Amino acid sequence: MKASFWHQKWENNQIGFHESDVNPLLVKHIDQLNLAEGSRIFLPLCGKTLDMAWLLDKGYQIVGAELSELAIQQLFAEFDIEPQISEVGKLKCYQAEGLDIFVGDIFDLSAEQLGKVDAIYDRAALVALPPETRKHYTQHLINLTESAPQLLLCFEYDQSLMSGPPFSIVGEEVHAHYDQSYDVQQLESTPMEGGFKGTIATLDTVWLLNPTA
Repeated sequence: MKASFWHQKWENNQIGFHESDVNPLLVKHIDQLNLAEGSRIFLPLCGKTLDMAWLLDKGYQIVGAELSELAIQQLFAEFDIEPQISEVGKLKCYQAEGLDIFVGDIFDLSAEQLGKVDAIYDRAALVALPPETRKHYTQHLINLTESAPQLLLCFEYDQSLMSGPPFSIVGEEVHAHYDQSYDVQQLESTPMEGGFKGTIATLDTVWLLNPTA
């Protein structure tokens, strides 16, 4: 799946994946990460999610990575914040108090550029990636963050009924990607009201990943 696919989605405002409210599963399960106030949370492929504003209000620091610069321009406009913008290698970094967003290809982001993070919140990253990219992504995420604890939200549905994204990620795949670095625990598996497209039965699944080392 090429970068142009996502750029076109944002340019055409085809962003059905952007939730109009804070994700209730984040609100329900954030405490499972046992984070102190001021902890720095990494949101990969963050878009302009309202989850960031909620986390900032809870006293956390946020660092994100997003391919679309348009999404991040909209994010700061909606926050009514004027960011400081700098070049960081192949990426741009939009910054404000408690908020750092790297704009560009997440695979161009290094651990040194990212800095220390205390946890990962992956709501829409793993499920946005095609199967051939997911192993590369999960290993990159582990290396970027030194296996930081992770709250991972996925979907499960019959992939033959919809091509994705978002893609179906079953439990066996979560374990295959992360078992070598984490203790992987499923916190919740709940039917999505209405499913995808109103017809495709879908489960919302929530995973807690705690580093084993």
